[in-house]
Amino acid sequence: MNMAVVPAKNEQGRIGKVLNLLSETAVDRIVVVLNGSRDGTLKEIRTQKLSKVDVLRFREPLGYDIPRAVGVFYALKQGAECVIFVDGDMTGNLLPAVNRLVDAVVSEKVDLAMTECQSDMISDNKLARELYLFRKLFNEHLGIYQRVGVAIPSHGPCAVSRRLMISADIRDFAVPPVILAFAVKHHLCVEAPVAMHSRELGSKMRGFSHAKKIAETIIGDIIEALAFFEGKPRKRIFLQKEYQGYNPRRRFDLLERFIALYGRNPDRSPST
Repeated sequence: MNMAVVPAKNEQGRIGKVLNLLSETAVDRIVVVLNGSRDGTLKEIRTQKLSKVDVLRFREPLGYDIPRAVGVFYALKQGAECVIFVDGDMTGNLLPAVNRLVDAVVSEKVDLAMTECQSDMISDNKLARELYLFRKLFNEHLGIYQRVGVAIPSHGPCAVSRRLMISADIRDFAVPPVILAFAVKHHLCVEAPVAMHSRELGSKMRGFSHAKKIAETIIGDIIEALAFFEGKPRKRIFLQKEYQGYNPRRRFDLLERFIALYGRNPDRSPST
């Protein structure tokens, strides 16, 4: 079974389009990890009346990327062989990309299939240049730059195999670059069969402050992943600067609670 994990928080007006698109892809089931929503996202999901959609509802915000880890744990319990991550605000035409990523995992036995997303503003945007540089240096250090460019699982849809999900620590799916480092370190198959511009994702525009926080989060994740890859204590400091971004808001405690509760009783209603 192929499953899509869709993190969603306050995506009313967008989530319906995302789910309808995914329902036309090679995905068999869709799990929406609805966390801390205060708008009509849940109502919009129910209005779609799509039989292949499950909702894991958390009343509190889980924080950046924690929904991925929740979705992976749920997917494993459901017997999924492939999981693809698509954010609940990505309203672009992702059908070809989703199908290609799933096919890479299912047919070509790729363990981590990523999208190489290129920013349109690298030459004009200092923040975009800094993030691009860290992505490039990260993949060069892992020895995969010539094959996947600057692709990392933090940016754009990506798909993972059951082998990777079982092998890695579930918690590390909440820090996506660590999953990439894990896959390379353990000689799993990593590819980037899809390339697209960031604007094609159709993601919500959220302003400079959010973009800065996201960039700092991903850079901090990359620094942490490099430490993991080298077998050193995980940290988020580079040249005496600490990159935290949204990292402190990641609710690993809620993830642990979900794992404990759902792990004991996977037949319970998927609503928390």
